[in-house]
Amino acid sequence: MNRLVNSARLAAMIVLIVILVIVYLVFLYQLQIIEGEAYYNRSNEITTDKKSVTAARGNILDRYGRVLATNKECYNLEIDTTKLFDSEDPNATILELVELVSRYGDTYTDDLPITAGPPFEYTEMTDLQRTMLNAYFDDKKLDRSTSAVELLSYMRGRYKIDNSYSSEEMRIIAGVRYGINVRYAINTDNYIFVQDASMQLITSIMESKLVGINVTRAYVRDVKTEYAAHLLGYVGLMTQAEYEKYSLLEYANNAFVGKDGIEYAFESYLHGKDGEVMETKNPQGTVLATVYTQEPEPGNHIYLTIDITLQEQVERILNNGVQALIRTREQKKAEQTAFGMWTFNDGYWEITGAAACVVDVKTGEPLAIASWPTYDPSNVIENYGELLKADNNPLFNRALLGAYAPGSAFKPCTAMACLTEGIINTEKKIKCQGVFTRYAAAGYAPECWIWSLGYTHPELDVTHALLHSCNYFFYSIVNDLGVTKLGEYAHKFGLGSSTGIELVETLGNMSNEANHMDYAGQEWRIGDTLQAGIGQSDSIFSPIQLAEYCATVANSGTRHSASILKSVRTFDYGESLYEREPKVMAEIQSADYNWFAVHEGMKLVANDLVNNEAVAINFYDCAKKCAAKTGTAQKGENIINDAIFICYVPYDDPQIAIAMVVERGEAGSNCAFMARQIVDAYLMISSYNDVSESEMSLLK
Repeated sequence: MNRLVNSARLAAMIVLIVILVIVYLVFLYQLQIIEGEAYYNRSNEITTDKKSVTAARGNILDRYGRVLATNKECYNLEIDTTKLFDSEDPNATILELVELVSRYGDTYTDDLPITAGPPFEYTEMTDLQRTMLNAYFDDKKLDRSTSAVELLSYMRGRYKIDNSYSSEEMRIIAGVRYGINVRYAINTDNYIFVQDASMQLITSIMESKLVGINVTRAYVRDVKTEYAAHLLGYVGLMTQAEYEKYSLLEYANNAFVGKDGIEYAFESYLHGKDGEVMETKNPQGTVLATVYTQEPEPGNHIYLTIDITLQEQVERILNNGVQALIRTREQKKAEQTAFGMWTFNDGYWEITGAAACVVDVKTGEPLAIASWPTYDPSNVIENYGELLKADNNPLFNRALLGAYAPGSAFKPCTAMACLTEGIINTEKKIKCQGVFTRYAAAGYAPECWIWSLGYTHPELDVTHALLHSCNYFFYSIVNDLGVTKLGEYAHKFGLGSSTGIELVETLGNMSNEANHMDYAGQEWRIGDTLQAGIGQSDSIFSPIQLAEYCATVANSGTRHSASILKSVRTFDYGESLYEREPKVMAEIQSADYNWFAVHEGMKLVANDLVNNEAVAINFYDCAKKCAAKTGTAQKGENIINDAIFICYVPYDDPQIAIAMVVERGEAGSNCAFMARQIVDAYLMISSYNDVSESEMSLLK
């Protein structure tokens, strides 16, 4: 009788079952014991990520501790690309998000430099936008000559934006997806969909349960003043070039850095050190736990030499004064046009810009630096495109970067150079002949300004030559001095030299034979020496240089640095890292009586109602005696002259020096009324002694 079950087969079956059970138990142990927690967390989508924690940027304060720029905490909306692009229709989600943003008045980040609707064209690009676009072209292997229409056509296909979307909707979707993609191409920060989002928008997005959006906390710069725009500058995300620089300093790739002004100049003080945190989230994105592995260190606080109260007054005075001059000019044009006497073409008579600088005579510290036209520093990034296109370039800092012929405001320098070198003494008198004929045989005979009126000046010493601004007198003395020696003194006065300010400034140019061809396009002639002596030829200086020059005259030859940094304190204000000490940049050694002769001449300019009514009418009743000098810089035929004005006050114990420039202001005396208002503002502000002011005094 045959067996029903073969014993060999039964044994094999048992062994196989045992093996399968063992394998099952091993895998079960692996899953539940060894990797059980990991699989449990994964099944519940609980994630733990290491994140960078941005350190708060240091504050910017004025000399008395008034906050000019600080930080405020905000909430950003960031796109979780994994969740968004795993969703059923990411393009529809993007469009819905943008519609919500628009509904609540927020702004989303759109870096794509293409118009919002057809016919699609490239918009005017910033340097960063151009860098990003080129990086995108290179990453996608597109030709850099690709047109806007061709690029959008490529994006429609790449991002699967079907034809059910209109051209405008397609452009919106492409803009967001471009913003995400391009940041991988240039290896910088993550794409922030909305920065500083409103709570209404955040709430609406959360209620809509739209996938792919994370809410993160961050800081944004909070500018507390409408003034000092050209000084404060602004911050922005790093470009690729900036990342290569700042990554060496361990900056995060999504760091905000100073782009201009104070924010840029003192980046090393203001930027803190980022921290790190381990963040655990549930599937809904709720943070369950945060553990700091490295605490962030906020940036340091910097105090400027600027007095923001005076800065505000100077900017207002400058704006109102320029507007008054514009109205007067327009009225003059209308009147002269009616009689057929107006000789200036449009584009050659309009006032295009102005600047005013106030510095401390005893230390060189800038107290106010104003440029017109200006803008609101609190929204410069949002309005940057419009500012680039605005009339008269409001972004241009004329006070530091503008370069202007000083005209007769240069004559105190010529006077001191000739007095110190013994070309003349304080008693020497020269009779004005109206026309300087020494080089007439060579075809050059410059005139004194009064000659065009049919007059000449009487015999004048140096003091009264400054009062009357006699060109003939200064032609005579600079001819004997020479331009080389004159240039040496100009540089000692800080004209054509760095002022020591930490912001970007122009060095200008003091007329000289070496570079005359570069500026004038012709060889140096003796006439250029004569013109240099009265502040013409190719001498051009910035308003801040003119202010420090005026302070040096008031100081009897001691020129200080114009450093704008007063002090630096740690983020908790507990420790001083830097305190400014006055720094002498140059000394002009000359006898006291030489300085007195120049000082007295400038005092007469501001106070002699008989011989200089146009200026003195503004200062004769001032609470403190002033000293001043006007300058009228010629611009060329049928172009109205620039107006230059310098002054210091009080005459007997100088505290501040002021320099003003009005482009096409016609005559330096036209600035006098504004300078007087600035003097009054300073005297009023400096007399404050109430409790609130003492509480805001700079900590020592």
